[in-house]
Amino acid sequence: MMTDIIASPAVKEAVKIVMEQQERLGKNAAEAVSAAATASATDVPGASQPIRASVLRAAQLAHEAEDHARNRQHVKGKLTARERLDLLLDTGSFEEIGRFCGGDINGGRAGAAVITGFGEVFGRKVAVYAQDFSVRGGTLGVAEGRKICRLMDKALDLKVPIIALIDSGGARIQEGVAALTQYGHLFRKTCDASGFVPQLSLILGPCAGGAVYCPALTDLIIMTRENSNMFVTGPDVVKAATGEVISMDDLGGGYVHNATSGVAHYLGEDEADAIDYARTVLAYLPSNSDLQPPTYAYAATRSDRDVAKRLATIVPDNDRQPYDVLDVIRCIVDYGEFVQVHELFASSAVVGFACVNGHPVGIVANQPNVNAGILDVDSSEKVARFVRLCDAFNLPVVTLVDTPGYKPGAEQEHAGIIRRGAKVIYAYANAQVPLVTVILRKAFGGAYIVMGSKAIGADLNYAWPSSQIAVLGAAGAVNIIHRKDLQKAKDAGKDVEALRAKYVADYERTTVNANLSLEMGEIDAMIDPEQTRETIIESLKLLSSKKRVRKTTKHHGNQPL
Repeated sequence: MMTDIIASPAVKEAVKIVMEQQERLGKNAAEAVSAAATASATDVPGASQPIRASVLRAAQLAHEAEDHARNRQHVKGKLTARERLDLLLDTGSFEEIGRFCGGDINGGRAGAAVITGFGEVFGRKVAVYAQDFSVRGGTLGVAEGRKICRLMDKALDLKVPIIALIDSGGARIQEGVAALTQYGHLFRKTCDASGFVPQLSLILGPCAGGAVYCPALTDLIIMTRENSNMFVTGPDVVKAATGEVISMDDLGGGYVHNATSGVAHYLGEDEADAIDYARTVLAYLPSNSDLQPPTYAYAATRSDRDVAKRLATIVPDNDRQPYDVLDVIRCIVDYGEFVQVHELFASSAVVGFACVNGHPVGIVANQPNVNAGILDVDSSEKVARFVRLCDAFNLPVVTLVDTPGYKPGAEQEHAGIIRRGAKVIYAYANAQVPLVTVILRKAFGGAYIVMGSKAIGADLNYAWPSSQIAVLGAAGAVNIIHRKDLQKAKDAGKDVEALRAKYVADYERTTVNANLSLEMGEIDAMIDPEQTRETIIESLKLLSSKKRVRKTTKHHGNQPL
């Protein structure tokens, strides 16, 4: 850790001498520093001038601060801020900014409760700040706020992603409104950066009060199963205000925010897993909205053909029988690698990152394995937010459709299915990245329109031979269209079910298929399942030169929120 703090080889060697003197002679820190400071330049190999006592004192404080951090964090099963940075960034790439800013070297305090700087992830530069819980509980005061704001300003100048490692007790109470003001500055800068550079937040400890809105404004929130908490009001306040007794984990733990609230996008088993996920996501995103995503070499193999053939056997002939859409996705993307986002939340929809022929894309799919792939309030918001993320950072969106429609019922209506379902429409209708849609099986009613239909703005749309496209499913449509005929048959004592089955078969043959959509040009082609990957690759090649167009002079739309 010392080598990360003081870059000069001469100072490194001097600090080493200081530490050896302390261990050998048992001198206290001040005596050791004084002795080293009065040494001649020849006492330190490679030095051209004597090492100042203040420099050595600062280096020693930094070393002691890390020792203190390890003692505080490791007993809780947590890593120190610098250990987290070591895991996140490529080895030796971290360049710290303002190491001692906010500290008091003469008073024995090494720095503020946040570490800021730049490093690399897979060779690409990123800006990062890591809150240090071992210093004043990681709380944010004026010094910390200014350090983070300075880092974000520089990140915007350099157009690089911003990664936050959160482990903080919130605003520093001792500094009052001055600390709260810093959060206001951070909120504003986070909004300025939104959609311009990727912003990731890793919650690796507590994050409470107004502090939660810093990560809430970023693109992705990553939490851990243990030690990770987010809440506006803590358990004690909740108990005092409502009488409810609840634990920190049940109120705002990692699992709760991943599976119930949808606040977080990934649940890491531990800090290493959470950090690895952040690195993985960054590999699919460009450094800023002006750039295209990075590309990777992909060599086709003989197994690609075998994998493509599997697609013909995944979707059951019975349209009421579920299947796992992840099996379809893995047969389409490179090496079967798919990085899910919001995996535990709103599971009737699946979203995530993958590569197709070496090019990163966003995948959106209905999940027939969960509630038949129906769209509800949560899955609508999940899909909409992910499409907006892809559109902001130039990732094409591949949509795989198999949904019977929006979820019916008073509960959904009262939860705002109209308002929240409209977010999917807004996301797709405003997206200007390449949009390719494949209908696997069912696409009924409003869900057909909103899930990347050509009418809403998709570029190329395809359908499998098993696809069913209609206002309603056959059974529901027959019950409405032939209601009087069925009633007459019942009154006449005829076999109503046999008549209904005949009507259903006729409706399926004439209406519930892709033929009408093909004739209207809403579907560009009917493709065999094993052609899906090849078709998507060729479609994305065709759309690679698609340009963004500003159609009006408006400031921005009024998106349903």
